[in-house]
Amino acid sequence: MSGPLEGLLVVDLTRALAGPHAAMMLGDLGARVIKVERPGGDDSRGWGPPFLHPEGKDRESAYFLSANRGKESIVLDLASPAGNALLEQLIVRADALIENFRPGVLDRLGFGHARLAGLNPRLVVLSITAFGHDGPEGTRPGYDQIAQGESGLMSLTGSGPDDPQRSGVPITDLLAGMYGAYGLLAALRERDRTGRGQVVRTSLLAAGVGVHAYHGTAWTVGGTVGRAQGNHHPSIAPYGLFRCADGSVQLACGSEGLWKRLCAEFGLDADRPGRATNAERVAHRAEVVAELESVFAASAAEEILSRLDAAGVPAGRVRTLDQVYEWEQTDAQGLKITVDHETLGPITLPGPPLRFFDMATGTETTRASHTAPPVLDAHAEPIRRWLTAPHGQIDRATPDRPEPVSPAS
Repeated sequence: MSGPLEGLLVVDLTRALAGPHAAMMLGDLGARVIKVERPGGDDSRGWGPPFLHPEGKDRESAYFLSANRGKESIVLDLASPAGNALLEQLIVRADALIENFRPGVLDRLGFGHARLAGLNPRLVVLSITAFGHDGPEGTRPGYDQIAQGESGLMSLTGSGPDDPQRSGVPITDLLAGMYGAYGLLAALRERDRTGRGQVVRTSLLAAGVGVHAYHGTAWTVGGTVGRAQGNHHPSIAPYGLFRCADGSVQLACGSEGLWKRLCAEFGLDADRPGRATNAERVAHRAEVVAELESVFAASAAEEILSRLDAAGVPAGRVRTLDQVYEWEQTDAQGLKITVDHETLGPITLPGPPLRFFDMATGTETTRASHTAPPVLDAHAEPIRRWLTAPHGQIDRATPDRPEPVSPAS
């Protein structure tokens, strides 16, 4: 299956992670993504370790591989007349352009919004910045950890209020890419109705604030400032990580019914004072945690998880990444794919998180194959031939593109 976005052409001017992640999401759905890299390549090609072939000319960064599957690469010096002219040809043909320059950089390169609209009135532009395109701090540069701190996410993460921690993954980068991709798709849908493109804007700051969820309304409506509370939920109890004889388990009692099931399974009184309602349990969270951990202390994690499963209480373990990728459920969900890389050969990558199902035919229509992240400038010649073809021969398909390899089973 080629994917629901087959036929769309995306020009990817981004580097690092937020923009490349957005472009990769569109490529996963079948869009043709041409990654325009500056001389020397995307910054993330040099981010490591780990590197594959670390000492050779074919060195590849695992970081770069994480955000650039399914793309083509061409190197252009956008400060040169030749590079500028070739980018112009790509823009004329494109459905979308993604950029994550600081505000004003695209204008200085000669591709301000007025020029883009003149070249291609149907073009949709996704623009991702650190702190937004306007406002008193709109021109600030920023990376994910800075945005995690500035957006309040670090104040909500850690063992306690005095222990702010960054998320283990670059969450504002990834969320900005995700928000940007869905905004771009909405703008493409509107273009179908109006015939006109537009600019979609988001930022690492907006992405961080956008996932405050109940912490946001706790302040804006309730006047309460949320702070880090370690591995337990601030509004639900019991809900978190609990120690046992050989490690820990996680469980979540999101309803009174689940609390009663938990208590019945482990011989506790669900209705005693201080425990009968969620509000009471939240008020006495430390005592609830201590009580459950005393019950779990004599049992191994697998035994506790088995009993929680039998009682219908949502629970789980904390897996390391190697355990996640060895898990049969991860395989079953298509979350690993194998692709044939130009210099590395067959490699396994994390797979796209979406699946598609045709209700009428009862068949899965998820795209079944993907291409590897490109080596630097790998598609320069095919792209140039395509751009210089007579107008009647222009096609969105790229000649000489390697055949994709099916996902790992």
